[in-house]
Amino acid sequence: MQEPQVTVIIVNHNRAALLERCLGSLLAPQGAEFEVVVVDNGSTDGSVEAVQRFAAEAPFRVTLIRNETNLGFCAANNQGIRASRAPFVALLNNDAEAEPGWLGALLEAFEDPRVGMAASKILVHEDPRVIDKAGHLIYLDGQNRGRGTGEIDRGQYDHVGETLWPDGCACMYRRAMLDEIGLFDEDLFAYGDDAELGLRARIAGWRCLYMPRAVARHRRGATLGVASPQRIALIERNRVLLAVKHFPWDLLLLNPLFYAARLAAGAWAALRGRGEAGRVRGAGARLRLLGALLRGDAEALARVPATLRKRRLLRPLRRLSNAEIRRLLWQNRIGLRALSEQAAFPMPGGDQRA
Repeated sequence: MQEPQVTVIIVNHNRAALLERCLGSLLAPQGAEFEVVVVDNGSTDGSVEAVQRFAAEAPFRVTLIRNETNLGFCAANNQGIRASRAPFVALLNNDAEAEPGWLGALLEAFEDPRVGMAASKILVHEDPRVIDKAGHLIYLDGQNRGRGTGEIDRGQYDHVGETLWPDGCACMYRRAMLDEIGLFDEDLFAYGDDAELGLRARIAGWRCLYMPRAVARHRRGATLGVASPQRIALIERNRVLLAVKHFPWDLLLLNPLFYAARLAAGAWAALRGRGEAGRVRGAGARLRLLGALLRGDAEALARVPATLRKRRLLRPLRRLSNAEIRRLLWQNRIGLRALSEQAAFPMPGGDQRA
């Protein structure tokens, strides 16, 4: 067996059936030599046994790392990265499936030595005519959203090009980049983790290419549910911490204004039944959603001092000036209307990422 070019890391927590389909998708020709590391976060549903059965028959090396408890998406992926010696690391969610040639197409991005990240075209599993994400965009309060989310795939994203960062559902990183900038921030636990790592890499001078022939299909929200209060609180907390850690100070001071504008736009969209908030029915459910946002903000404020210390430690890695960071965010921004009115897709069960 040849030494792998890529280590594919799959994090799992109690999703045995989805995990089996995810692993099975890698049996199709991938255009690269690879190994798989599955990091299981304390599953009790037979996931471990499913991996062991698959590993016994797989034509590539499969390593299983077992955790006693759910350590989260960030810590588990870091375990997988540390277990890898391949020059490239790919992430694949347990609720995603790779199309044939996925890895080979991603590897083509790295011919340029300054490319540290490669993004996939991610389609909605239940309806692959619909785009889940084709790279990422950001709103100027730190909230990020997939480029093209909800659009019918008519080939509008079928060209290779730079994107802000890849979605952690299905992507590839250069190992040398991770050695330079560090791994996932484990304090985030899950959600927004790929955004923080991606923006940290961009500020350190690394590029990200979107590779449209690298296709994966994703069951959105299969972990916590799209409108789960826990999911909403984590997303809200982590978007604040992202901004505190990486935004220029003048943009950070404007954060409350951008946030207020987003809340107002979201409320207006919800009244008209649009956007993710528009799918939340009933006064009680909407109050729980508001409570989750406030809880996320409170948790973020408590973590600001530690995040500011991390910000100071990252200064030696900076290759972009504040003006260049602002320009990068502005060029890859999502408009307020698009952000507030983009609809979540109805998914069974709902992106458990860990």
